[in-house]
Amino acid sequence: MPYDEILLAVWLGAAVGVVTTAPSQPEVLRVEGSSRVVINVGKAGAFSFAGHAHEVEAPVTGRVSVNRSDLTRSEVWLEFDSASLRVTGQGEPAQDVPEVQRVMLSERVLDVKRYPTIVFHSRRITTAGSSGAFVNVSVAGDLTLRGVTKPVIVPVRIALGDGSVTAGGTVTLKQSDFGIQPVTAAGGAIRVKDALEITFSLQAAR
Repeated sequence: MPYDEILLAVWLGAAVGVVTTAPSQPEVLRVEGSSRVVINVGKAGAFSFAGHAHEVEAPVTGRVSVNRSDLTRSEVWLEFDSASLRVTGQGEPAQDVPEVQRVMLSERVLDVKRYPTIVFHSRRITTAGSSGAFVNVSVAGDLTLRGVTKPVIVPVRIALGDGSVTAGGTVTLKQSDFGIQPVTAAGGAIRVKDALEITFSLQAAR
């Protein structure tokens, strides 16, 4: 084979190798309205039996950039409208809900007039094995709440579909880490727990 033909064959082989081994392009998916984020606010204090736990729903928007050939190269952006957080009333007297809602949105807690959004952006994703159709990952990122940004690590269980992704999990956050003093009553004998349990089920699609 002539020398120039040999060079051409080598060049084509290298080009094909680059194409076949290159990672897939990320697929950007939008978080759907069916996604659900629930914040469980527990009670504490000497007379905690006299108080009530609170359940809060947090509507979420955002997007997920999924790299199917390498999930660690994926990214997540989530945003919450602070004023849209809603006390569901689950497990507490209906007449108490309006006041709990008012306090939650007030400057004592979320201070929604000064801090209208809550934002999470991933910085690093690591895989932690799989179970059936699900993949376990750890999502490390920055959460900005009430004007304070803190690093958080969220364990997530995901399932990849055709043009979609479903993710779910639970994470615990402390209010005090974000400058929020847990609300108290009866001179401190009744108070909400500093730690919040956040359960989420997110669906994202094209």
